[in-house]
Amino acid sequence: MITIGEVTRSMNEAARSHDFKVQRLFNGQEQCFIYFYESLCDSILITERISTTFAKSTAKHAFEAMLRSELLCEEIREVSLLTGKLLNGYAIVFYHERLWGLSAADVKIKQPSKVDVEATIQGPNIGLSENIQTNINLIRNRYPSVHLRVDDCSVGRVSQTKVSILYDSSRVNTDILQEIQKRMKAIQADIVQDLGQLETLITTMKYRLFPVMLNTERPDRIVMNLAQGKIILVMEGTPFALIAPVVFYDFMSAVDDVYQPFWITRSLVILRYLALVTMIILPAFYIAIVSYNPEIFRVQLAVSIAGSRSTVPYPSFMEVFIMLFIVEALIEASIRLPKTIGQTATTVGGLILGQAAHEAGLVSTIMIIVASSVAILNFVIPVNAMSFAMRIVKYPLIILAILFGITGIIVGMFCFTLYLASLTSFGKPYFRFYLDEHSTTNYK
Repeated sequence: MITIGEVTRSMNEAARSHDFKVQRLFNGQEQCFIYFYESLCDSILITERISTTFAKSTAKHAFEAMLRSELLCEEIREVSLLTGKLLNGYAIVFYHERLWGLSAADVKIKQPSKVDVEATIQGPNIGLSENIQTNINLIRNRYPSVHLRVDDCSVGRVSQTKVSILYDSSRVNTDILQEIQKRMKAIQADIVQDLGQLETLITTMKYRLFPVMLNTERPDRIVMNLAQGKIILVMEGTPFALIAPVVFYDFMSAVDDVYQPFWITRSLVILRYLALVTMIILPAFYIAIVSYNPEIFRVQLAVSIAGSRSTVPYPSFMEVFIMLFIVEALIEASIRLPKTIGQTATTVGGLILGQAAHEAGLVSTIMIIVASSVAILNFVIPVNAMSFAMRIVKYPLIILAILFGITGIIVGMFCFTLYLASLTSFGKPYFRFYLDEHSTTNYK
């Protein structure tokens, strides 16, 4: 026979998670206990098949016969099996010192939502939803560990938006976890509706440029980071999750890197870094070459650039600002326009504007190539938050190039590197290749 004490001790680890539920039923003569994960099980099914049946069972041991014959429950003879059953979506019934398991899994990934932002060539295309229980369900099904904890809290004095903090208790850094929980409790905003807003509220740097938390919509990316001891924030009403702490490399790695062979992955990572550096310095380099240091190029190329600018009536930096303004406006328009016309409108608009500007003598052909290259290279960065930040970084370098030429670019890149090296993400250095000993080599 199994005692209630043995059952309680075996579920002690699971009971620390807020989505683990214990129900005590009493029908006037007998009692039973039901244990299950709310995020994995169908609560309505449990009520209809177990609670209702128990309430109707008035004769002694009648409920046990129904568990065996009508409900087709599986008897569990060893307490050590409880954890595995619970994580597989079973509801555990403790009745007359015996354990029964009812499969009540509510597997929502049978109707997955498609990934919109972080699409991949290989790998799963399942994305998070706006329902927090569905998101926890997706994560638990991919990370079936008893050490996965779910702590619930609310943010926003008026909105009272539900937020769940997910972490692996055997891997997480407790100091970072306590710091995040402390900052969550200190939020004083009336309305909190999005994780981007939440990130701003719990970040100590008010005027930061670079993201210090990773925003993702992919359960597989969340699971990889849980295995590295990181903390996940999931909010009701938004199909994204926040990951902390992070390093700079996290923003330069795509999810499908883990699904590719080693050399392909490393080649793509190198490509992204080269694209990042080129995108930042190319407009500033154009100004420095044209206005200060044309001798860097061979004579033929220098003459070609000078010839293409022969009809341009103003300095090179004005030409750069005009084209970058057009590019930034087209990017913003492509985001705001409806999907059915957005891509066509911005593509046609860009071609017409570029051709017309060149024929009117407002910009050179080299500048059109530079502006187009910058626009393309910006989208090589896998994470949008970092892509937006890098769109801003190139403008201080342009100003330094206007004032000091190539020397200004070199000094600006040095200061930019120092700034990145000085950043931290919840106390962890930002400019590191990996975070801690839990980093999975296949992913990093």
